[in-house]
Amino acid sequence: MAPITLADGTEVPTLGQGTWHMGERGSDRRREAAALRLGLDLGMTLIDTAEMYAEGGAEEVVAEAIAGRRSDVFLVSKVYPHNAGGRKLEAALERSLKRLRTDALDLYLLHWRGSVPLEDTVEAMERMRGLGKIRRWGVSNLDVDDLEELGPALADCATDQVLYNLEHRGVEFDLLPFCRGRRMPVMAYSPVGQGGALLRHPALQGVARRLGATPAQVAIAWTLQQGGVIGIPKAADEAHVRLNAAAGELRLAPEDLAALDADFPPPRRKRSLAML
Repeated sequence: MAPITLADGTEVPTLGQGTWHMGERGSDRRREAAALRLGLDLGMTLIDTAEMYAEGGAEEVVAEAIAGRRSDVFLVSKVYPHNAGGRKLEAALERSLKRLRTDALDLYLLHWRGSVPLEDTVEAMERMRGLGKIRRWGVSNLDVDDLEELGPALADCATDQVLYNLEHRGVEFDLLPFCRGRRMPVMAYSPVGQGGALLRHPALQGVARRLGATPAQVAIAWTLQQGGVIGIPKAADEAHVRLNAAAGELRLAPEDLAALDADFPPPRRKRSLAML
């Protein structure tokens, strides 16, 4: 799978690694870090985490995984909405950097919109970028009207990370075209859904059988094939990581896409932005 080029010319992998729910149990951390390291070896060098995940525990797992190879990684973390302005953002970022054992993030995202004005968040992000503590900033769980509110600062927004998978296609109506028109990739979290219901769907299982793949691999490949989208599935064990990496090379034929569209139709009207 070819990489995606950010607006500043930086190339990042189309398929990265998520870390939601990692770091929640100490007994799992070594296995989770090993899974992330294998993912790096297989080319999934974008790792997404957040201060929210296990209240910093996921960032600590990431730190273990990237020890000695920070330069190989495009490192993304996210700030809580209540920390998303002024000195609170700076303090939250410092805590994340300490847990990640790094001097700077490649990308820092507002996790979702809260009560802090967006202009205050942008000001704090730009100040951190000026200090070299982040290289880029972006947002998560923001819809078109929120992005438009950024005004001229939208040109400096590197991505919008949103829930996007076969079950949740609402972003295709306006958000995806809006971002593509600005050369701003969308980062898709939970590309295989939650709870396994999506993976048990007969249409998805049928395509998987035809391709000799798993339903999860088909769901990931479908997301990546939409164009201008970075997928960040989570895998906490090495077997799962290998399956995810292989999904990056899977190509769905027009008949496969048509079969999935029949059971998971694209939106015909504006929908509220789905979130987890």
